[in-house]
Amino acid sequence: MASILGTFLPQSSAWATSGNILPGKNNDDYKRIKELLTDKEPKIWVFTGDSITHGVKHTHGERSYPEIFQERIRYEMGRYRDVVINTGISGHTTDHLLKDFEWRIAHFKPAVVSIMIGTNDCAKEKVSRTDYRQNLITLASKIRAEGTVPIFHTPNSIILEKAAERQTLPDYVKIMQEVASQENIILVDNHKLWQETDMLLVHKEWLNDPLHPNGKGHLQIAREMFRTLEIFDPAYPTCGAPYYEGEH
Repeated sequence: MASILGTFLPQSSAWATSGNILPGKNNDDYKRIKELLTDKEPKIWVFTGDSITHGVKHTHGERSYPEIFQERIRYEMGRYRDVVINTGISGHTTDHLLKDFEWRIAHFKPAVVSIMIGTNDCAKEKVSRTDYRQNLITLASKIRAEGTVPIFHTPNSIILEKAAERQTLPDYVKIMQEVASQENIILVDNHKLWQETDMLLVHKEWLNDPLHPNGKGHLQIAREMFRTLEIFDPAYPTCGAPYYEGEH
C-alpha cells in the first residue's frame, strides 16, 4: 500500500504535479491540510453536525461519510495513528453546536473540524437565516481560534416536495456558500454536486427518505470531500476501486 509520502494523490492533483494550490481556493487552509497530511505526527479530525453526519438509522448498517473518510486517511493513506471522531447529533442545528462547542469540538484539540449543518436549521426556520449566517461565521472564528482548520459541507439536496417544512433549504445552502467564500473556508459543496446529478438517480439510489442519505449517498459525500481536499485516487477502494480478498 502506498505511503503517505508516496503516490496517494491522483496525478491530476495540483499538489502532486506542481505543489501549487488550485485557483480560487484558500491558499492558507489548503496549504495547512497538505502539511497535516504529510506530517509524521498523528492528527485528530473531528466531524460534527446533525443526523446526516451522525450517520445512524438511514444507512441501514452501511458506513457514514466520516467512517469512509477514516478508511481513506487511516488505512489507504497510511496515517494509522490519526484519530477520526464523529460528534454529529440527530436533530441538531448551528445553535446546538455553538452551545456545546467545548464538548463536541474544542476539548479534542483537533487539527481539522468538518461541519455539515443546515438541514434542521431551515426546518420551519428553527434558526433564522440571519442567525444561521452569523452562527456559521462564529463557528469558523471559534474553530480558527483553536488553531484548527474548519471545513464546511453544504447539506445534500433533499426531495423538497416531500419535505414541506424544509422548503427554504436552498436558501440556507446559499448562505453557507457565501460565508465560505467570504471567510475563505474550505467548502465541500455536496448540494451543488447532487443538484448537478440526475435527480431520479439521487432520489432512488442516494437517499433513504426525503432527507437522509443512505449508504450510497454517504459514499458520494465522502468522495466529494476527497476531491475537494485533493486526496481522491481511483486506484483505492474508497474512491471506487474494487475491494480484493486477502488485502491487509
